[in-house]
Amino acid sequence: MTLILGLLKTGEERLRKSKGYRSRTRRVLSKRPREKGKISLSRILHDYAPGDKVSIRIDPSIHKAMPHRRYQGRTGVIKERRGRSYILEIGIGNGVKRIISRPEHLKPLQG
Repeated sequence: MTLILGLLKTGEERLRKSKGYRSRTRRVLSKRPREKGKISLSRILHDYAPGDKVSIRIDPSIHKAMPHRRYQGRTGVIKERRGRSYILEIGIGNGVKRIISRPEHLKPLQG
């Protein structure tokens, strides 16, 4: 595709913007230098009970059951366990969203 003064030649089309699942996540889903490497076993093996409040902290190195980036930093309540994952309920506006996530992406809320 040849550009002349920012204009397209006749008959050429523009490429569409990518809108994938992880689009625009360069800062949100990147680890700081000291966070890189394997995660601790206590984070994987932490057992949550229904009714526990958790914060969603997405770990970008683990792709299984990763919540969407819009839920990063949100607080939810554990409703049930499904296999290795947990079902969370997150209040958004007047509605409630149910999200499936693994314990690697969750952090217990203190207090």
